[in-house]
Amino acid sequence: MTTFQELQMYKNFDELARDVLDLAKEILPDQLIYLSSLSDTQQVVLKLSNEDTNILVTEGMVINLNDTVCNRIDFDEKQPLIYEDMREESSLADIRNVFEDANIRSYLGIPISFMNGEKFGTLCAVNDEVSNFDTKSVQLLQRIVRMFSYYLDLERSVYRDPLTELYNRRYLANFFEDRAKDGGVLFFLDLDGFKKVNDIHGHDEGDLVLKEVALRLQNFADEHRDAFAIRLGGDEFVMHFPYLPSREDMGKQAEHVLDSLSTWDAAYQLSTSIGIATYPVNHTGDLKTLLKNADHALYDAKTAGKNTYKFFSL
Repeated sequence: MTTFQELQMYKNFDELARDVLDLAKEILPDQLIYLSSLSDTQQVVLKLSNEDTNILVTEGMVINLNDTVCNRIDFDEKQPLIYEDMREESSLADIRNVFEDANIRSYLGIPISFMNGEKFGTLCAVNDEVSNFDTKSVQLLQRIVRMFSYYLDLERSVYRDPLTELYNRRYLANFFEDRAKDGGVLFFLDLDGFKKVNDIHGHDEGDLVLKEVALRLQNFADEHRDAFAIRLGGDEFVMHFPYLPSREDMGKQAEHVLDSLSTWDAAYQLSTSIGIATYPVNHTGDLKTLLKNADHALYDAKTAGKNTYKFFSL
């Protein structure tokens, strides 16, 4: 999932999003057009073609995904979803009142995906009246969306590790530059025994292990508000929590991470060690020092027998 924080790092995102909306408005001048991003539970309205409308959709609006029709779009086949008169659609009976309250009578939703098939969001056109979405207009909008997807893919590659698709060191550096004042926690992770996987089973097998580690870390991050996972390189990973839980809570989180990375095929004999470093609200230090501190704690975890965690202390 692409977060709003990540989009803010994209060069010229606002300008290009505005161009997309302006082009779409040229094709469907009578519609309110907007770009949105989707998660598993929410839709976020990113940009609107105009605010001067009686349709109750606003920039920054967060909508429960069950209260929108965007979750009914066929992203696999990349097919648009069209309701020219939502009052006539029996399949919308359970959420029709949501759209009536928002003064939406017609809807066109075009899926936006990355090249790997992962969902980004939608380009939507809505009206408070019945609409006729002709085939040519829809096809033109699909072409615009395809070009926008190419841009998203290029920007995304700057901040993602190509093997695991986790965030990379550049993303962490930019995040830290913008948000260091908020305080947070770094878990510096290193796989115990990974070199043997490469030596015995080969690098292709090692890459599969790294992808699986990334998947488990991402799943863990998804369970914690605003947390994210990073691959620094090799078998080194970082988890970032942008808040300061108690030392006890940090220990519990570290135990959960260790548990999630402890189950492997017997041939691998893998475990994980974690070094933990914190930085306070209004932090004035740099990321390099913080990573060095976490690395020192990681070394302590390794020398303590591995498959454990240690806190950095001066």
